Amino acid sequence: MSDKYSVEAAEKLANEALHLPVSAAVPIYEQLLLAYPTAAKFWKQYVEAHMGENNDDAVKQLFSRCLLDCLQISLWRCYIRFIRKANDKKGLEGQEETRKAYDFMLNCVGEDIAAGPVWIEYITFLKSLPAHTAQEESQRMIAVRKVYQKAIVTPTHHVEQLWRDYENFENTVSRQLAKGLLSEYQPKYNSARAVYRERKKYVDEIDWNMLAVPPSGANKEELQWVAWKKLIAFEKENPQRVDSTFANKRIVFTYDQCLMYLYHYPDIWYDYATWHAKSGSVESAIKVFHRALKALPDSELLRYAYAELEESRGSIQPAKKTYESLLKDAANTTALSHIQFIRFLRRTEGVEAARRYFLAVRNSPSCTYQVYVAYAMVAFCLDKDAKVAHNVFESGMKHYMQEPGYILEYADFLFRLNDDRNIRALFERALSSLPPEKSVEVWKRFSQFEQTYGDLASMLKVEQRRKEALSGTGEESASALESSLQEVVSRYSFMDLWPCSSNDLDNLVRQEWLSKNMKKKIEKFSISNGAIQTDKASLGLATGSNQSTKVIYPDTSRMMVYDPRQKPGPSAPEAPNSATLSGINVPSIVGGTSNSHNDILRAAPPALASFIASLPAVEGPSPDVDFVLSICLQSNFPAKQAGKPGTTSKQLQGVAAPSSSDISGSNKSHLLPNSSSYKPTRDRQTGKRKDFDRQDDNDTVSVQSQPLPKDVFKLRQMRKARATGSQTGSVSYGSASAFSGDLSASSG
Repeated sequence: MSDKYSVEAAEKLANEALHLPVSAAVPIYEQLLLAYPTAAKFWKQYVEAHMGENNDDAVKQLFSRCLLDCLQISLWRCYIRFIRKANDKKGLEGQEETRKAYDFMLNCVGEDIAAGPVWIEYITFLKSLPAHTAQEESQRMIAVRKVYQKAIVTPTHHVEQLWRDYENFENTVSRQLAKGLLSEYQPKYNSARAVYRERKKYVDEIDWNMLAVPPSGANKEELQWVAWKKLIAFEKENPQRVDSTFANKRIVFTYDQCLMYLYHYPDIWYDYATWHAKSGSVESAIKVFHRALKALPDSELLRYAYAELEESRGSIQPAKKTYESLLKDAANTTALSHIQFIRFLRRTEGVEAARRYFLAVRNSPSCTYQVYVAYAMVAFCLDKDAKVAHNVFESGMKHYMQEPGYILEYADFLFRLNDDRNIRALFERALSSLPPEKSVEVWKRFSQFEQTYGDLASMLKVEQRRKEALSGTGEESASALESSLQEVVSRYSFMDLWPCSSNDLDNLVRQEWLSKNMKKKIEKFSISNGAIQTDKASLGLATGSNQSTKVIYPDTSRMMVYDPRQKPGPSAPEAPNSATLSGINVPSIVGGTSNSHNDILRAAPPALASFIASLPAVEGPSPDVDFVLSICLQSNFPAKQAGKPGTTSKQLQGVAAPSSSDISGSNKSHLLPNSSSYKPTRDRQTGKRKDFDRQDDNDTVSVQSQPLPKDVFKLRQMRKARATGSQTGSVSYGSASAFSGDLSASSG
């Protein structure tokens, strides 16, 4: 397989092996089981291939390799078939061997929720045993009864069937005895049945065909991890309220089953071992760690956990061997393994052992400046020897003068000693040799040191030197030499106390960002209400943030600025001009300029203008006009009252709206768009008046106070009505008029 843990490739190989002779398939099976040692289906297929060839010795060898690690019912039933076949013709001796095999099997996997058929099969086997005397018959009945009583208190899929069979069995043997036994075991059976129903909910979430692969973050793997954690937690609660021995056995079985599928998950191994340790079985915990280190030999984390367990119980030598196993391979030895071994030696063997090991490894290729820092801190904090720690730091300066991290750790050590003279000398030595791009954090710590230990003159001097040293590291080298209010904020802030408000701090960040980018070519900024919007976090200028010099930061001059404090909302639309809608030549949106956009707002009705103004700014391709119109036709826009300030009768299609006297029945003529006059009859006006009164209780309200047309479709209908009226010379208007939002225009 090109990929050792490719599930698809493994399944393909297993299918190929099915069609090959056993001798040719053996290398394939061994290759599969090397990658998937807990894959019960591969073991079962491998075993059945040998069973088909009657190769009993190979079958026994395979079962000895896989049974205890693969607690799956299908594989174990294959085992019991092999045992029964091998002992079928051996008489009483063979029957006894088969009985022992069943007992062994049920002791290992009898707690499985799918073990019901095995219990039934075992009971059937016991009933089939010959009994030639009354004593043998009695012994057989006692054996069957014991198995029944174990089976009916085990939550399996067949627990109800087993209970019915047990009732029939007891009633067949003795009705008088059955009454007492059934009443005794009825509550236990009820509890097992209830627990089975709860357990089934968790078991149904588990994929029993999943192969054990290292965690890759796939959603399916995470779901299986969660499902197993839920099942383990459920078993730890002891829902059946059985004794601790039986409950612990069930928990162990669940963990062992889980590790068949989550074999490469160190957290499951660790949880299993620590559960044993907390339960008082430290030896079992150690066995689990041994299995874990065999499964995951490259897990440094599990080795530390195992060494910790051994050390905590006083077993120093096994713990030391574990640490030494991390140091055997010089090519893969890490600085962390050196550090942890130094600490272990200091805890268990004393000062001299730790010192000897440090002297032995300080010149090795895997020794980094962290090893020097760790040993110096061991000498300072545990040995209380500041002189040795100081000598170690000075020795490290010969090798790690170019490491800013080492300089800062050395400075922290001197801070603890309150040795301001040597701190200042250390910074001067380091900054004289460090290149500017690696000295940013050192200069920052030097400035903080002067703010704590120095006077105002020294503070300002270091700040000026810092700006001069770092001025050539960025594109804004000229502006870096200028003083800014940010420096004052840095000097006069303390912990979480600031000499200005958060708003002032935000403004300073904005201004500094703008000053750095004002000379750059900026394609376009998003500006709203005259305020330039920016995000403080995106600038990387927040106080207290430690920026690594190795991180490549984005070009902020090309970012779209944004201010979360800016409250979005539709701006007031500009009042349309006095030109009528039909007389405006509306420019196209596509390719339009800002002037054309304003023309659209002035030309559109107030409701549509409000909608357009509320739309977000589009930086990119223009939208599909037909699609937008289809959305508009299906939307309810807020109605703009025509009687509000800024709206005149000329703005509404250039048509003179009728007054309230017109609505109440006045015979005055109405001015139409085509300059024709019309006198509506009294009856027509009265009928329309009734319709209007049903819509609004205020019969004196003016037409101009009614809502405007709500969609583009009605506006189009109004245009058609006006066009028809201009041709025929008459258009009848209802009491509410076209301008009230109630479309009543019709051809005369």
